[in-house]
Amino acid sequence: MSNHTADEHARIAAELQGRWPEHRIGPSLDRIRSLCDLMGNPQRGYPVIQITGTNGKGSTAIMIEKILLAMGLRVGRFSSPHLEDMTERICVDGEPLIHERFDELWGEVRPLAELLDADRVGGIELTFFEAMTGLAYWAFAEAPVDVAIMEVGLGGLTDATNVADASVAVICPIDFDHMHILGDTLEQIATEKAGIIKPGSTAVIAEQRPKAASVLLDRCAEVGARAVLEGDGFALLGRRPGVGGQVLRLEGVGGPVDDLALPLFGAHMARNAALALGAVEAFLGGKPVPPDALAEGLEAVRAPARLEVVRTGPTVIIDTCHNPHGARATVDGLTESFDLEPLIVVVAMMADKDVEGVLEILAEQAATFVCTRVASTGRGLDTDELAEMAAGFVGEERVERASGMADALETAIRLADEAGPGAGVLVGGSVIAAGEARALLVRHGDDPEPDAWADEDADGLGGPA
Repeated sequence: MSNHTADEHARIAAELQGRWPEHRIGPSLDRIRSLCDLMGNPQRGYPVIQITGTNGKGSTAIMIEKILLAMGLRVGRFSSPHLEDMTERICVDGEPLIHERFDELWGEVRPLAELLDADRVGGIELTFFEAMTGLAYWAFAEAPVDVAIMEVGLGGLTDATNVADASVAVICPIDFDHMHILGDTLEQIATEKAGIIKPGSTAVIAEQRPKAASVLLDRCAEVGARAVLEGDGFALLGRRPGVGGQVLRLEGVGGPVDDLALPLFGAHMARNAALALGAVEAFLGGKPVPPDALAEGLEAVRAPARLEVVRTGPTVIIDTCHNPHGARATVDGLTESFDLEPLIVVVAMMADKDVEGVLEILAEQAATFVCTRVASTGRGLDTDELAEMAAGFVGEERVERASGMADALETAIRLADEAGPGAGVLVGGSVIAAGEARALLVRHGDDPEPDAWADEDADGLGGPA
């Protein structure tokens, strides 16, 4: 890509991110409906699989995508937030839009967005998330795709992705998060997420807490949707460690399928694979996924920043765990799949998250916290405040402060080196923090190959920024 094109993409990215930010919610489908109307309602041109829940949406979406690709379909996938570049949010056939194509498509959609901006529906212009959602639906129509997988940004009922009438609604486990927006009770949160279940659709529902399950099943009965439940329509029957991940035994409508290699760690990822199988079978109208396509799809799964090993010597693992439910899955997966002693935890978090809840769980394994603040958003919790909270769980002597992610990684890797063989580093607490760490540690253009570049760099960061 030429420097001019890179500069132009950076300008467009800044322009989009300058819109109403996605963490400040303007709950309404009016703006996105108006945009889609102006575009000719591209979201009606292909079937949609929509995914909500508290954790697991992104990885489940990737698994669904890979299975469908292995079946020979053309697939669009929309996800959020992004780790490093906003083009990651819009993928066709498993690959993010290249910068030139992204910029070209936004050039087509921008004039329509600007028409709506003048109306200021609900008192605000088209939001960043709404613009990205509309752009995704437009891109998928232009591709064209056979099916679009749409990951909900927040909640479900008034989320911009919900402008489409999804034929399959996938509900990952529901827990407490974003309570200041979605509500303080599990029933309130589940009600918002149940909004993606549409009349005549199929709801594919992961195992839930009883109060959430009741809300979801009531919604299915209310709108005449078919419910497919974990343990009934699909299930994880067993799993065992495998090279670079685990080997699964799943059950779908065609019966058990053995020896499925999944290159991801943790019981939660195995459960997500079962959920993905249920979703694809629902999309197929209740027909089984061919076992060879299921095996090929799951083996092809790559999920950045989900217990992702990005370096060895010492081992550095990146995860997005940004709420207690996610942190629990991360710690359980980490202790099951890795033997890292001591564990140095680099943490940066958003101020509006359950910081203490996450720190309490991470503290179960952390020998030392290295606290920092994300650089790219004003929502980041101040380093000193985060460090004081971490000290409440592990003691002040086990907490380090760092000026930014590069400094935090250098400190953590130095501490792990000093601790000797067996020590490791976990980076977590925020999607943005995971993205910043990944930008420093992963060679772009290839999957991470940690063994190929261990600890050669004098600055301790092991690989090009």
